[in-house]
Amino acid sequence: MPRLFTGLEIPSQTALMLSMLRGGLRGARWIDPENYHITLRFIGDIDDRTADEIAAALDRVRRDPVEIRLNGLGSFGNGKPHAVWARVEPTAQLAELQAEQERIIQRLHLPAERRKYVPHVTLARCRTSTNEDVAKWLSERGNFQAQPFIAGRFVLFSAKSSVGGGPYLVEEAYPLAA
Repeated sequence: MPRLFTGLEIPSQTALMLSMLRGGLRGARWIDPENYHITLRFIGDIDDRTADEIAAALDRVRRDPVEIRLNGLGSFGNGKPHAVWARVEPTAQLAELQAEQERIIQRLHLPAERRKYVPHVTLARCRTSTNEDVAKWLSERGNFQAQPFIAGRFVLFSAKSSVGGGPYLVEEAYPLAA
């Protein structure tokens, strides 16, 4: 039973810049740079037949390449931080690509995503980091910016069932060219 999600890959030069942010946060488990990505839609654990249906449906997406800008850092967690991330500037193009994938997944009778879409690149999972640890880390690195890049494709990733963070495998790649 594969665990699937769709996303955008991070170019190696951008991944290198992101990797320079690693360290200095107590209790963090850092994501390996080759596993950095921007999730578009987490799908979850599904059977092989449904995985094939998803792969075929995604093949019908026709969109232009998307410009990606990373600027700023943040964290997720209500009361206790569970991840730190690089912010992806929201754009109409990115939101439309994500929304189309959400509609495709729902048409295949999978549950709707309950959380609001916040485009980001997860840098670390916070195991035992405190709010103070994360606030200090963010304040020391908060002006992060990377060169914009063009995402020329989106991919269907698979992941091993684990605590997250990879390794992720590209199962299918879909060009962005309307």
